[in-house]
Amino acid sequence: MATFTRITEQDSKYRQLQDMSVLEVLTNINKEDKTVPHAVAAAINDIEKVVSIAIEKMLQGGRLFYIGAGTSGRLGIVDASECPPTYGVPYGLVIGIIAGGSHAITNAVENAEDDPNQGWLDLQAHTISDKDVVIGLAASGTTPYVISALNRCNQHGITTASISCNPGAPLSAAANFPIEVVVGPEFVTGSTRMKSGTAQKLVLNMISTAVMIGLGRVEDNKMVNMQLTNDKLVDRGVHMLMKQINSSDYEVAKALLLQHGSVKKATDAFIGS
Repeated sequence: MATFTRITEQDSKYRQLQDMSVLEVLTNINKEDKTVPHAVAAAINDIEKVVSIAIEKMLQGGRLFYIGAGTSGRLGIVDASECPPTYGVPYGLVIGIIAGGSHAITNAVENAEDDPNQGWLDLQAHTISDKDVVIGLAASGTTPYVISALNRCNQHGITTASISCNPGAPLSAAANFPIEVVVGPEFVTGSTRMKSGTAQKLVLNMISTAVMIGLGRVEDNKMVNMQLTNDKLVDRGVHMLMKQINSSDYEVAKALLLQHGSVKKATDAFIGS
């Protein structure tokens, strides 16, 4: 059995950071950040498998869960929370869960990630079932809270996936569909909110966007189901609708949009009239 090495914890290749100028610090961070998309590209085939199974399950009435701790958990919550306003799906279709609960979104909760039982309990609070897909998030790939949650999901026939940044991570072994984005040591040794966090955010963007397209929540390249929650989004929606119905009258399009509540519904109503 191969020895598992936490590349995410290995020493930065940069030394004496405190002696660098601000420009040197920023330049070197940017240099490292540029490597992240290449690491994500190497995992595209695995990401595709996760997206495909998520679309399949969600079209059958399932939900998508993200579960993680610390930075990883927060990234999952951010991605989940942006799906309803962006794509007009109900809250509760994509759910983010973080070790330590809502307090942990803005505050460190000591030892929450080390609890091997709480992850499954947190999933059960949402009446998790075999219709759903659960993606475990952990840069290290060793977080007990997340690994145990996936293992319990597997025992109950619930589809599991994972996103980590170490090759051969224990979390990957717990997932039906593992994704490993190996970005290498961080600029500040062990600070996985940096490249590892960026990698996870990119992958989450890809998963949720591709899933929503697969669920029919995008037409052409437009967010035709977005919620009209502020003036900027109403204005964006009006301009979308004007193109959809081939109209140059802003006020007429705005009235139609506000009457029906989304670009999609307004377009359908206009075409059907």
